[in-house]
Amino acid sequence: MPSAMPTTSEADTSTFAELGLAPQILSAVTRLGFTAPTPVQARTIPALLSGRDVVGVAQTGTGKTAAFGLPLLQAVDPELAAVQVVVLTPTRELAMQVADALTSFAADMPGLQVVPVYGGAPFVPQQRALARGAQVVVGTPGRVIDHIERRTLRLEDVRFLVLDEADEMLRMGFAEDVDKVLSGTPAGRQVALFSATMPTPIRRVADKHLKDPVSVSVTRQSSTVDAVKQSFAVVPYRHKAGALARVLAVSDADAAIVFVRTREAAEEMGNALVQRGIAAAHISGDVAQSDRERIVERLRSGALDVLVATDVAARGLDVERIGLVVNLDLPREAESYVHRIGRTGRAGRTGEALTFVTPAERSRLRQIERTIRTTLTEIAIPTPAEVSAHRATAMLARTAERLAAGRLEVVRQAVVEHLAANPDLDPVDVLTAVTALAVGDTGPGAASEVEDLDDAVRRAREARTDEVRGSTGGARRRAGTTGPSGRPRYRVAIGERDGLQPGALVGALTGEGGLTGKDVGKIDIYGSFALVDIPDGLSADVVDRLGRTRVAGRPLRIRLDTGPQASRGPSRGERTHRAHA
Repeated sequence: MPSAMPTTSEADTSTFAELGLAPQILSAVTRLGFTAPTPVQARTIPALLSGRDVVGVAQTGTGKTAAFGLPLLQAVDPELAAVQVVVLTPTRELAMQVADALTSFAADMPGLQVVPVYGGAPFVPQQRALARGAQVVVGTPGRVIDHIERRTLRLEDVRFLVLDEADEMLRMGFAEDVDKVLSGTPAGRQVALFSATMPTPIRRVADKHLKDPVSVSVTRQSSTVDAVKQSFAVVPYRHKAGALARVLAVSDADAAIVFVRTREAAEEMGNALVQRGIAAAHISGDVAQSDRERIVERLRSGALDVLVATDVAARGLDVERIGLVVNLDLPREAESYVHRIGRTGRAGRTGEALTFVTPAERSRLRQIERTIRTTLTEIAIPTPAEVSAHRATAMLARTAERLAAGRLEVVRQAVVEHLAANPDLDPVDVLTAVTALAVGDTGPGAASEVEDLDDAVRRAREARTDEVRGSTGGARRRAGTTGPSGRPRYRVAIGERDGLQPGALVGALTGEGGLTGKDVGKIDIYGSFALVDIPDGLSADVVDRLGRTRVAGRPLRIRLDTGPQASRGPSRGERTHRAHA
């Protein structure tokens, strides 16, 4: 890369309105809660809007997705039903994350379609999405090449190309694919290359494919990390819902945000918390903007205590009540981690952040710790006894206020009569029992879930090395959940919003799976997925055959449900269907 490559000014623009963004993009940015641009945004956006190529050396936590995402959207003609932008990312997770972000940024651009394409997912739905006239494609190099070679993705109209995490793509062996995509785009296209480091192979790519690029080099901003008490807990995947409920029960925070990785997980965990009696709701890219705003307002007003959200849905969210952030899924990037925990500990306030990790994720957690230069403290999940004690203390603290409020004559009379009828009872014992009942502690019994969670967490903490070593072995495969009657429970990847009806699902199971009506138990249909109890289970070949079966125009993708155990059920507004023979 030439040493004379120009570098942008160190003076940063103070508002997005000063960057030259189009009104429809600026309105979306404002609604998403963005205030002042980060240094990488202030230096990159004007350069890209002026038509220059850019090489960005940016660590995680700098806001680079918006830095390239906002200008590329401004370069798109929504009326042209052809691919005009290609964003390459090293992983499917990052592809989905970037696609979600771009979709949010383009909320006020009617007709603009963003399509993620990546391996490990069916090819045909991606092909159909491209055929409908998508203008922006975000994908992994291998799958993008597949579409190019099958001529389902054409590059002749591409005017903007982004390489995100270029060093990671080259490290993973995508150098040839990246070069092929770059070489297949028109000569006049604009290129933005972002990389955490600038090794020699990246410099060669820049020298070959970029024209007189502007160099932008920034380090991660000082963030709210220092104002947040950070900890982690080792929790096996299928017990996360139960562990989360206990954490929320003992938290003194006014409100909490629970971050998950996918839209489906947001809906699933939001429903699970509501079933446990928690005032919760979820937001994701599937939730309409008006509904999102209404839910956030309920969180601000105190009508909601817990918000389950994906990264993009909670972008720019600043609610003063939030005192706790829980990362239910360990984020892939330190940038996402910093963004998530930054929802608390703002404007001089303190906050707490707790991250759940499975035993196999410890090494990824260490990578995040190294990047943010902070060591997280390991904590234990509260026990049922600790939960009851916390609730009892909180309730007893309100007794003086309740006594002062008056109108207790009827209750007082009932207490007096009870003690008179049972003279052997100690009033302290009576108060203790009443308090336990009031906080939901009904005593021993029906404790299988409690024992499962506690035993699983204990085993995970004591035998992490064995779990990691055995994670690919049959003896330690994650167990599936069971329905209320103990029957194996299966999950299908289509739901109410796909038009799924119980009869159609039963028909697929009996027609393609060789089952009879008596083999199919209870069916719960949610927005984006469904659960079905199958008493005798399914063999591997039947699962494989059913997985390719299409219902309501989409593949079932059936698999043994893996949790959260004993936490699911239809929330308000969901439908529950029971299938009978």
